[in-house]
Amino acid sequence: MNAQSAFQEEAERVGDVLRRIRSQLSAIGPRYTGDDFTEQMLDLQREQRKQRLEVAEREPYFGRIDFQEDRHDAPKPLYIGKAGVADGENGSLLVIDWRAPVASLFYAFSGGETPVTYESPEGEIGGQIHLKRNLMVRQSKLERVVDSYVRGQEDEAVTDEFLLYRLGESKDNKLRDIVSTIQQEQDRIIRTDKNKAVFIQGVAGSGKTTVALHRLAFLLYQYAGRIRADRMIIFAPNRMFLDYISGVLPELGVGDIVQTTYADWAVEALGKEVRLDEERDALAYWFERPRTREEMERSPGRVKGSLRFKQAVDRKLAEIEASLLPEQPFEPIDGMKLQPETIADWLAVDDRGEPLMKRRERLVSRIKRWFESEWKTRRLTDRKLKTKASARLNAYCKKIPSFTASGLYAALLGGEETAPGLTAAERAAAVKALKRGLAQPEDLAPLVYIQLRLYGLAQPAYDHVVIDEAQDYSPFQLETLKLCQRQPSMTVLGDLQQGIHGYAGIHGWMELTSLFGAEESGFFELDRSYRSTMEIIDFANRVLGGMGEGVKPAVPVFRSGEPVEIEAAESETGRLDRIADTLRQWQSSDAYSTIAVLGRTASACERIVERLSADGLEAALVRSKQVAYGGGLTVVPVYLAKGLEFDAVLIADADEDRYGPNDAKLLYVGCTRALHKLKLIHVGALTPLAGPAE
Repeated sequence: MNAQSAFQEEAERVGDVLRRIRSQLSAIGPRYTGDDFTEQMLDLQREQRKQRLEVAEREPYFGRIDFQEDRHDAPKPLYIGKAGVADGENGSLLVIDWRAPVASLFYAFSGGETPVTYESPEGEIGGQIHLKRNLMVRQSKLERVVDSYVRGQEDEAVTDEFLLYRLGESKDNKLRDIVSTIQQEQDRIIRTDKNKAVFIQGVAGSGKTTVALHRLAFLLYQYAGRIRADRMIIFAPNRMFLDYISGVLPELGVGDIVQTTYADWAVEALGKEVRLDEERDALAYWFERPRTREEMERSPGRVKGSLRFKQAVDRKLAEIEASLLPEQPFEPIDGMKLQPETIADWLAVDDRGEPLMKRRERLVSRIKRWFESEWKTRRLTDRKLKTKASARLNAYCKKIPSFTASGLYAALLGGEETAPGLTAAERAAAVKALKRGLAQPEDLAPLVYIQLRLYGLAQPAYDHVVIDEAQDYSPFQLETLKLCQRQPSMTVLGDLQQGIHGYAGIHGWMELTSLFGAEESGFFELDRSYRSTMEIIDFANRVLGGMGEGVKPAVPVFRSGEPVEIEAAESETGRLDRIADTLRQWQSSDAYSTIAVLGRTASACERIVERLSADGLEAALVRSKQVAYGGGLTVVPVYLAKGLEFDAVLIADADEDRYGPNDAKLLYVGCTRALHKLKLIHVGALTPLAGPAE
């Protein structure tokens, strides 16, 4: 069948499937508004079905495989889409959900006549692939048909044509799903068993964030009835990034998953006992000037995020528990005595995995029950005596102290021997802030850990946890999240080469993976970058030099573009002139929908925006507390750009004094934000990280 005939055939089927979908939609009817609970549940099911059909109406499917099972004589065409759709007339499947077991063949198959298998609920199913076809349907209209495999007609030249076409498209201000272009190595991660902490080391542009989001959708499908969306949580690096990824899960038909930052979650977990100290912009503090490795290693974030510091907290908690009970017996009246050894035994018989303050509450209740029982057994009736005895009871129970997380943490910080690695000034500043109800970001993990050990989680345990940009997390932060699950079920993703927060994050994945047993975790590497052109990836790899830290360099897909530009300016005024000229040129092209100017610091970005405004160029300035990214022309401090991507990127100040030897990861982050175009401007000497100017 030639290309034109194939397109016509598929166009006719799209039209037929859409007619069936619209027929089902029209039959659903209006929402139920009554009070009958059964009808409300039925209405909820109808609404969920309606939402799936609406997704399918926009894009009914994106892939087709013709699969011949071993037990059948002929291949059967299977169409893969974001949502499964059954024929309303006979119940047969018009579209197979991308998460279904058989759909794994579409992602795993890369050509050849070798037999294939997939795991179904009935066991392993084997067979042959006769056709693998990519289809693009937009707003209910078929736009493109690409055969990546036809049995007996191998053609390596078209293998990645559809992928390259999708990668070459311009971006807007939201991350998109990749369900139509999931690659084999990504699909393997998405379908991994839920009862593991899955760690993903993924180079810039490898799709690790979208893989994690698609994994959530898969788990909800695969383990329906056993896990719930409202018991899943996603941790993102900042609120702006949350807005950037906000459209992916709804498009995949997934709602109700909590999406937050660690700081916001921690403050909530602490019952708003403290609030984040925003008097000092922590990001601006660390990035306003280049920092040495020594400064990073000695930072409070590194110290307080370490397992050594967690051990100090554990010792303090053990000390508190050991001294919790009074040494004196409880004697409400003469001759009625409860010995301290008995009280200690009562505390000890409680589950020692339970939070300490919950055990205290039960102990106090048991002491009160003992008193009431003894009073009745002795048949005492003197009301005045009981009033006096009850006062003694209350006084004794108050001797069994209760603690707050901030109070106990402040006590720990009070001594050098209990807070190792911190200077006296750092300890005093933290205690002073806590008295005002304030905490720095690095205080949140110890505070939450203490809160969980004292009182436990104030909500049901999480079914699954996703941590994005995990290279910027400390081991102590991950420990707090482990306490929020009955068994490990996590997707932890990041890139050590983008670990720009050296004052708080990790240097190697072992710092986090070692927190889990060998059977509890899995490790995957994604070294293929789908974001940028070959020229951009090659340049970014050179910025990092020998890479280091055991991480493989990014391997670009075969998508060539323009060379990376490096341009020198003679002065600061000349720099701003060249920035403005470049942006006018880029904006005059239809090739770039999103353009970013990346400055080394927040203050540098403010000056750029002022100049652009004076020149009549409207640019949005991204700040550290920003909650949304609007697309278009944007000026961003480079340390806030991580996780975002733009059609064209201009590094505004690639000077030697702005990007020193310790800033390779920061410049790498900036360069790898670009999909199609990258340019660097410098005044004076070019940063040696970029190599000699051409």
